[in-house]
Amino acid sequence: MTTVAPETRGPGLVRRPGPHELHPVRTHRRRRALELSLAAAVPLLLVLLWQLAAVRGWIDERVYPAPSTILADGWDRAAAGDLWPDVWATLKRVLAGYAVGTAAGYLLGLLMGSLPLVRAALEPLLDALYVVPKLALLPVFLNMFGLGEGPQVALVAATVFFFVWISTMSAVMAVPDGHRDAGRVFGASPWQMFRHVLLPASLPAVLVGARIAASVAVLVIVASEQIAATDGLGHLIFDSRALFQNDVMFVGIVCVAALGVLFSELVRFAGRLLTPWAPRDRGRGQA
Repeated sequence: MTTVAPETRGPGLVRRPGPHELHPVRTHRRRRALELSLAAAVPLLLVLLWQLAAVRGWIDERVYPAPSTILADGWDRAAAGDLWPDVWATLKRVLAGYAVGTAAGYLLGLLMGSLPLVRAALEPLLDALYVVPKLALLPVFLNMFGLGEGPQVALVAATVFFFVWISTMSAVMAVPDGHRDAGRVFGASPWQMFRHVLLPASLPAVLVGARIAASVAVLVIVASEQIAATDGLGHLIFDSRALFQNDVMFVGIVCVAALGVLFSELVRFAGRLLTPWAPRDRGRGQA
């Protein structure tokens, strides 16, 4: 009788699930808490260093007021109602220009991305206008609309338009041909092709351009208000610097930063609601 020895196997690799697989929700919460802590700790550390440098006399507090001085002055101006008119003036110009520029950029980008002949006719002209610094157009808008809100809104709209136009046209052109062919096979009408193929495929990239445009819109309106406005945060910053009121100047700068972050995050949030199928930004964990 012959005895068969049991088969021997060499050492193998055993894969054990990690914490992110065993406890995904808990791991996500810890990662998110760490990200939020780092996001808050870095600017807080810089502010504390600034405060320490001002208190110790390492920097000239007349030129660079301490953060506590800036905060106190901003609180006083807000409580007295002196700050809100400038904030509202800047905000309404940004919102109006952003709405006009986004609508025009999206419609033209969609048209040029879908129709090659329209793209061939208009793209060289728009490319040439795109490289022109937008602040250089302010005198043109002043001649067109005169003094008032018109030039400010037009400048923001022109700036936003190019960002949204480029992102929309590129996103529509990047829609795979297979998606379009599937729509044609099912007999989709032009509206159905847009609604069920082009829109969901291109919207995530379009919203990325819209979020970039939101931040740039704030930058442009502040620069414009320093040149041709009698109110707004840009005028507040420029006027207070001319009067050597550096604490007021930094109050305006902080308000601009807060407004830019808030506006960009609102566009990001709207994008998440409109495109739940799109991947989240890298570095922002998902449950």
